[in-house]
Amino acid sequence: MKASLFCFNPKAMQEYSPRVQKGWAFYDWANSVYSLVISTAIFPIYYASVVSDKVNVFGLELNNTSLYTYVLSASFFMVILLSPILSGIADYTGRKKTFLRRFCYIGSISCMALFFFEDESFLWLGLLGTFMASIGFWGSLVFYNSYLPEIAPVEKQDKLSARGFAIGYLGSSILLIASLVLIESGVLETGFATRIVFVITGIWWLGFAQITFARLPVSPARKSIQWSTLTDGFKKLRTVWDELKHAKNTKRFISAFFLYSVGVQTVILVSSLYGTKVLNLETSQLIITILLIQFVGIAGSVLFSFLSKKIGNIRALSLAVVVWVLVCVSAYLLNPNDPLVITKFYIVGGLVGLVLGGVQSLSRSTFSKMLPQEADHTTWFSFYDVTEKAAIVLGTFTFAFLEDVTDNMRYSILSLTVFFFIGFVVLRFVKMPKEVA
Repeated sequence: MKASLFCFNPKAMQEYSPRVQKGWAFYDWANSVYSLVISTAIFPIYYASVVSDKVNVFGLELNNTSLYTYVLSASFFMVILLSPILSGIADYTGRKKTFLRRFCYIGSISCMALFFFEDESFLWLGLLGTFMASIGFWGSLVFYNSYLPEIAPVEKQDKLSARGFAIGYLGSSILLIASLVLIESGVLETGFATRIVFVITGIWWLGFAQITFARLPVSPARKSIQWSTLTDGFKKLRTVWDELKHAKNTKRFISAFFLYSVGVQTVILVSSLYGTKVLNLETSQLIITILLIQFVGIAGSVLFSFLSKKIGNIRALSLAVVVWVLVCVSAYLLNPNDPLVITKFYIVGGLVGLVLGGVQSLSRSTFSKMLPQEADHTTWFSFYDVTEKAAIVLGTFTFAFLEDVTDNMRYSILSLTVFFFIGFVVLRFVKMPKEVA
């Protein structure tokens, strides 16, 4: 098989250097503020507070939360369409870091543009900013993740992947706490202060990403874009699909990954909306829960990296998926009239934190270990990311559709257990390659 432009010679390019690895992991510090502040914590709560419960869109009356979720689904679908094209161009031209940078700029600037989402009359702007920021974040990860097998040896990929998620949790938690101080200080009007936070988030992401851009290696071979390269990504994805037919364990893993990612990513995206709408929790209670998830998540990433060495990647992932089933069932059973509902919500949040970083970092490194040594890593990780985005499209659409049909989010959250359970079953049939087991 022909080696990828990005399969560097370790000695010649010194891509295993600690400086490069730290620079790579630092992008998690930079971009995780979007995932926490915009995607999970402050923006969804702000959105729910300024938009009416029912919204008329093209003659259809939708729940405000389901409309928001549909927009996220659309953004992930767009990433699915773009990723193969761009990964093909990146592989051919040697401009992987260029595309990582451009998606970062799209996402961070879109975060800053949310400042102008002042009330419901600017709903279109809020939804557009949400759409573009999501594309920027997830699109950049296609190229970011594909560096992992090129900058670290197999035996260090679990640890490096976990390090990225851990410092991401730490950095985003610091910004979230600072944001809450600004919002609650009373120095500025609450709504205005919240919109200032969106600007700060974009600046944080854009600014700290420069460290990563400065340290990641650049391919020595750079070619001009040709029309044929626009379809190369889809052709290579088809090649990956064909190769999966002969790589049973990799195919089983990617199938399991798809199934449990439906649940994992959907829970992350709708957790604060669920707490607000179903459990009637106050903003401060939701933020405490989210911070709890972040700090427990740091320990969880390290814990599951340790467990992977002791019991193997697949068993560690299986354990995490079982905990995710418990999370969804527990969230469904929470009763807003229960005097202990806040305490129980904190416990559920702690469980989420324990397995969130673990399942994400281990999934990334497990897939990396299964790649052929001379594979086009950008293309394979494009397939990985397309799989994850397809899972998110299915998860968020299912969640929003069930809410609109039943007018009750509780059934939406319970439906995710089905995906986790089937994913667990498939995962149990996966065996790691002997050389990395």
